[in-house]
Amino acid sequence: MSLTRWDPFREMVSLRDAMDRLFEESFILPRRLFGELWSGTVYQLPVDVYETADEYVVEAVVPGIPVDKINIEFQNGALTISGEIPRVEHEGATYHLQERWYGRFQRTLTFPTTVDADKIEATLENGVLRVHLPKVAEARPKQIRVKAVR
Repeated sequence: MSLTRWDPFREMVSLRDAMDRLFEESFILPRRLFGELWSGTVYQLPVDVYETADEYVVEAVVPGIPVDKINIEFQNGALTISGEIPRVEHEGATYHLQERWYGRFQRTLTFPTTVDADKIEATLENGVLRVHLPKVAEARPKQIRVKAVR
């Protein structure tokens, strides 16, 4: 008889796999099965947002989407990134697995301090969209020097 050492991480991975399967069977597969019924669904684009002293930066991974298919708007203090990823179908092919998402995507973000809308810039490099939103001068931190009094 051999003893097997208990590995709690193996059980956690097993639980994660089971949850992934449950999620896929509940939400992802029905979308494929019902096709056009779900065509109005808008995918919420995942983003990273970070702040420096001078600006906010929003990063999103949008591989394979051409620059002219990405819309970026800034209105009333909210940044909206939207677009559409076309569905790719290969004629005469039978899919065994289709995990790439397609359809419309959108993400709207607001910021806690005022942004200088005239200086917002966006770049797309290697499938990563970066939007730089500079803060207005009044919103930037100011260094105040302390004067010694004798």
